[in-house]
Amino acid sequence: MATIAFIGLGNMGGPMASNLLKAGHDLTVFDLSEDAVRTLVDEGAKSAASVQEAAAAAECVITMLPAGHHVETVYLGDNGLLASIPSTTMVLDSSTIAPETARKVAEAAVEKGIAFMDTPVSGGVGGAKAGTLTFICGGEPEAFEKAKPILEGMGKNIFHAGPHGAGQVAKICNNMLLAILMSGTSEALALGVKNGLDPAVLSEIMKQSSGGNWALNVYNPWPGVMEGAPASRDYQGGFLVNLMNKDLGLALDNAVKNQAAVPMGSLARNLFQLHASQGNGTLDFSSIQRFYYQDKH
Repeated sequence: MATIAFIGLGNMGGPMASNLLKAGHDLTVFDLSEDAVRTLVDEGAKSAASVQEAAAAAECVITMLPAGHHVETVYLGDNGLLASIPSTTMVLDSSTIAPETARKVAEAAVEKGIAFMDTPVSGGVGGAKAGTLTFICGGEPEAFEKAKPILEGMGKNIFHAGPHGAGQVAKICNNMLLAILMSGTSEALALGVKNGLDPAVLSEIMKQSSGGNWALNVYNPWPGVMEGAPASRDYQGGFLVNLMNKDLGLALDNAVKNQAAVPMGSLARNLFQLHASQGNGTLDFSSIQRFYYQDKH
């Protein structure tokens, strides 16, 4: 079992850290939310007053942060972790950030002799709680083999996508497709309901037909159709619209840099941006269903 520092205990990070405790790892946690820290301490983790204190004795540091600038702040510069942790420490960043940022941090880590991997995740809050996340890793093969036993405590599918930054590239491609699928699923459900169909019946028909997809099969956006889905609890929890917008922005920025055509991704970004501007940014991203249909009764 490893001595691990976990930094960032949000909707995803909290359950991920909890599963590391269940796997028997020695865990020290840090987050700006005292409530989030207290929850993990109650489960057996130790708390730290700073990221530096959390990482001081860790064999592995895992970060799950909202955006690239948070990752740079934690790792880079004179006060960053890379300036203080020993070269024997392994660093795994599970945040979803621009590939360029991941490569920048990786380059700084390599200069210090520190093994770094970008390890973004897929599977949502449900997957984080169940320990069934997919980890998409970018970095050296040796670091991947060393990280895999730790990641297996939080996930079911562990992929090595390629060199530093490759995990982030695969993740933004995946989330762009997810946004397209969720928007299309919501659009189809709304059309059916406006023609008098039962959304649960229509969902089952499409699940068993060629329209079946992850958004429809396990994360249905129509309220009341799927127990446990955010749509059935007023779109609370889950993966926020604001975070999906961030990831779609990363995909579009990358497409511009690489002269890649992403017309569907661009449309999805516009739809989710408009949805957020209407006051829905802190709802689960499946609330895009409301863009197409809202029950007025």
